[in-house]
Amino acid sequence: MSGTGEVGALSDAALAAHLAEVAGRILLQVRESGLFDAKALGKAGDQTANQFLCHALRAARGNDGLLSEEEKDNDDRLAKSRVWIVDPVDGTREYGEARVDWAVHVGMAVDGAPVIGAVALPGLDGGIVLRSDQPRVVPPAPDRLRMVVSRTRPAKETVEVAARLGAELVPMGSAGAKAMAVILGQADIYLHSGGQYEWDSMAPAAVALAHGLHASRIDGSSLVYNQADVYLPDLLICRKEHAGHILDLIAGMARQD
Repeated sequence: MSGTGEVGALSDAALAAHLAEVAGRILLQVRESGLFDAKALGKAGDQTANQFLCHALRAARGNDGLLSEEEKDNDDRLAKSRVWIVDPVDGTREYGEARVDWAVHVGMAVDGAPVIGAVALPGLDGGIVLRSDQPRVVPPAPDRLRMVVSRTRPAKETVEVAARLGAELVPMGSAGAKAMAVILGQADIYLHSGGQYEWDSMAPAAVALAHGLHASRIDGSSLVYNQADVYLPDLLICRKEHAGHILDLIAGMARQD
């Protein structure tokens, strides 16, 4: 694609996927430059990818709102129906350590709902982008369920639910990588209660919903984006047939506390 006219002609979903894929390539080039140690690399990658994504979105969709983890927030977005929400590097630590479990999130909320999403996983062999407009067939669950958890600080509630389900814990880095692991058949449940922000879950939730998965808060309520307070601390992504039981377990644990 040679110019903004061609990019502007893309559908919203195709634009999200294109930007996530290009940002992923940029991040790999920043890392491969060899100019940064692991700590500095995360900051350099975040800022470089953020500049690309924000400039590109303003050029292609200048009338829409924009919220990025790495960009100063502008309250003007609150009056917009269509708001792009991006995380230039989800899993900065994993990116800096040259692991595969990091992601780029590009998505759009419409009237607060996660409608459009693309999650790039550039660290995987060849890199892949999972997108809301091109759903894949989600592999069937095995006899023993698998739950992705933080590889550094798994939440107490998550570990307890996994124990009650008899689920295997699968440590993993970024939120996007965890959510996409369910789609890719590497896991069956992504339950998070340790604190997140809108950019951590918006694109993954849109992609998960488009693939026929359940995506909600851990009390079962809907995920709502483009809020004045962008703190959105919890998330459940899983197959629909497992959602009711998991939500009941969480509610029961809350009553016991």
